[in-house]
Amino acid sequence: MNNSFVTESAALAFIQAMPKAELHVHLEGAIQPETLLELARCHHRLAALPATDLVGLRRWFTFTDFPHFIQIYLTISDLLRTPDDFALIAYACGADMAAQNIRYRELTFTPFTHTDLQNKNLTIEDLLQGLEAGRLQAQREFGVEMRWVFDIPRNVSFRNGGSYNPYPAERTLAYALAGQAQGVVGFGLGGFEVGAPPEPFAHAFDVARAAGLLSVPHAGETMGADSIWGAVNQLQAVRIGHGVRAIEDANLLALLHERQIVLEINPTSNICLHVYRRLAEHPFPHLDRMGLLVTVNSDDPPLFNTNLCQEYALLAAEFGYGPLDIARIARNAFVASGAPATLKQQLLHDFDHWLAEQTVIAP
Repeated sequence: MNNSFVTESAALAFIQAMPKAELHVHLEGAIQPETLLELARCHHRLAALPATDLVGLRRWFTFTDFPHFIQIYLTISDLLRTPDDFALIAYACGADMAAQNIRYRELTFTPFTHTDLQNKNLTIEDLLQGLEAGRLQAQREFGVEMRWVFDIPRNVSFRNGGSYNPYPAERTLAYALAGQAQGVVGFGLGGFEVGAPPEPFAHAFDVARAAGLLSVPHAGETMGADSIWGAVNQLQAVRIGHGVRAIEDANLLALLHERQIVLEINPTSNICLHVYRRLAEHPFPHLDRMGLLVTVNSDDPPLFNTNLCQEYALLAAEFGYGPLDIARIARNAFVASGAPATLKQQLLHDFDHWLAEQTVIAP
């Protein structure tokens, strides 16, 4: 197999056919406008939406700035009110996976929003019941595998510029531990990094790691290398959500390479959130050439008007990646996943078998 694509259509066909895993995608941020409209109708809350037709909703979903992003996220979250709602969005996520040939996904989910921040009278048992029902239905119907990363909303711990409040972290930790039998494999830290450094959360991450959960905090997106240093040194991260701003610190790059700490990179998200002005400035190919373990992800796909296949297509179109390099990056995601050992072995076997059969890239 040559390491170049004959045409753009050949690249797209290869990417679509390639078995894929995705490690950095937010469940609430992956809800499509169609599903949101269904939820609003079910709960008689159409008035909560800025539009009641798909064209209008899709227009509203188009990212403009971070406050708009938060507005959409909170509106979506407020419409999730019963276990069946969580089953619905998990199942819809599985259908999307099948459409893109994504075999495995780890979805970041923020239970604290639904149990504590919004007054919906939901318990963690409600959330786990719904997520598990949707996950298993998608597994049965589509043959896809989903697992969960429960993350702490970091900004809530520093509300109004106050001192650190451990309650959101401790609450999320209890939820993650309670959900291990229902597919929780990772413990994360999400939200806006400014004014919410990773170090204070170490107490919760220590317990999570001891219980067998992967440490997978966001860092190095809206803040620079110092945030990643904190995630690595204090939270003992094995994967970093985003992590692109490691490029600003040569010593940090050396450490990430030495420990083979995985970067969950989201190119389109980085452009939308103005981490970089354009893809030509994005450090993805440089981080890859340095030998860091990089993966490709979609973050909040409908909000950024993207999906995982499109993110891989960017590697070919913007950075000149051919099929062998794209497959190498794709394999990283399976290797870095928190999938149970037997499942990971099967996923890697299936991927390697598929790749071995790709001898010709058709035009």
